[in-house]
Amino acid sequence: MMDWLRENLWAGWLIVAAALGLAELASLDFTLLMLAAGALTAAGVAAFFPGLLWLQIVVGLLTAGAMLAAIRPMIVRKIHHGQELKTGSAHVIGRSGTVVKEIHPDGGGSIRLGGELWTARPYDDVSTIAPGTRVEVMSIDGATAVVYPVAEPLDRQLENTDPQQPNPTDPPQA
Repeated sequence: MMDWLRENLWAGWLIVAAALGLAELASLDFTLLMLAAGALTAAGVAAFFPGLLWLQIVVGLLTAGAMLAAIRPMIVRKIHHGQELKTGSAHVIGRSGTVVKEIHPDGGGSIRLGGELWTARPYDDVSTIAPGTRVEVMSIDGATAVVYPVAEPLDRQLENTDPQQPNPTDPPQA
């Protein structure tokens, strides 16, 4: 048995690499995967140089060290660099919507937010927000969006662009 193991040390390195790879599935830290890569290269060296155990160990350690120092940080940065996943009602905080039904401190108002209709109330308990006003969601209180206006109502914007009224930025006509 020992003679077979000495002659086929590559198989032992493959078993170590497979065990480290399976253990990586439990940890998901990419450390054991880099060590498995070292064991895999040691298996390759063992296949070509079966009698040089010291060379197999050195090459395996150098490979694992290089993978831990160079490759693992890049993989971890790539995986953890994405946007944070927001679930539930938290995904609407910071989004803009349009007032559909007048929002007043007593409640009863509603906004259209991304195709959905939400009940809404103003953030300051004294404001009334007219229909057509763009609002931004500040927080969620139960199933009610707490909002504040970010622009004046659309109908007021249209009134301000009446072509018969002079624009204050135009030069006076003589």
